[in-house]
Amino acid sequence: MALLLRGAPVAAALSEDVAARASTLAERGVTPTLAIVRVGERPDDLSYERGALKRCEKVGVAVRRLVFPDDVGQEVLLDAIRSVNEDASIHGCLIFRPLPTALDEAAVCAALDPAKDVDCVTDGSLYGVFSGRPVGFPPCTAEAVLALLDHYGVSLEGARAAVVGRSLVIGRPVSMMLLARNATVTMCHSRTRDLGAVCREADVLVVAAGRPGVVGLEAVRPGQVVVDVGINWDERSARLVGDVDYDAVSGVVDAITPVPGGVGSVTTAVLARHVVEAAERSCR
Repeated sequence: MALLLRGAPVAAALSEDVAARASTLAERGVTPTLAIVRVGERPDDLSYERGALKRCEKVGVAVRRLVFPDDVGQEVLLDAIRSVNEDASIHGCLIFRPLPTALDEAAVCAALDPAKDVDCVTDGSLYGVFSGRPVGFPPCTAEAVLALLDHYGVSLEGARAAVVGRSLVIGRPVSMMLLARNATVTMCHSRTRDLGAVCREADVLVVAAGRPGVVGLEAVRPGQVVVDVGINWDERSARLVGDVDYDAVSGVVDAITPVPGGVGSVTTAVLARHVVEAAERSCR
């Protein structure tokens, strides 16, 4: 049976480090502060917000919530983003997406100062990820993948890695982050020919396709580490499942993340770390 790469101990270790850094900032009169911008009451947004609030409270990060109704006007929302940019006491901003279709999401995200973009919604932050320069921050989920692999001592130097999924939220950024760690990366997607064969070649397999069961027994082999980023509701079993067929795969590979309880449980700790790092940068 595969080793379970649980997220809880990773999040705990990250939180301990973040709390110490936040305490050091507090001694200098700086309270790391996150602004949460949310439009509407989407259940997944509310769930993540609760988790972020709980994590931030634990580590000494203050949170200001800017909540708007679904029918908020574009200029009202843009004014809120500008106010975040201009407020020196706010170090990071999390904008929940997707926004209602009546809003220009690209314009809202572009209005945010990349220095306060703690979840990679701006072009500036994406540039930082793809160039390897310290501009903005990578997506929290993508960085959670790397944090989890590091915590469990998975070596990336020279490793063959395959990433299933090419979104700008996870797939492409995590590919660049693995490449920066000297892994040899193959990016896969829905048009990849013989996906199973490509996946089997990887030492580290990261699956973020947004499709339950897209990776099954035919795509794995002994010796692999599998990181399942997906989270989907399965009507038949009435439970949350990942993008990997866990029941089929876990008996073959060396290590795998559970869903739930894997990557997702690390993301709020990474979010808090980004806010603290943004506060540290602002003091330099």
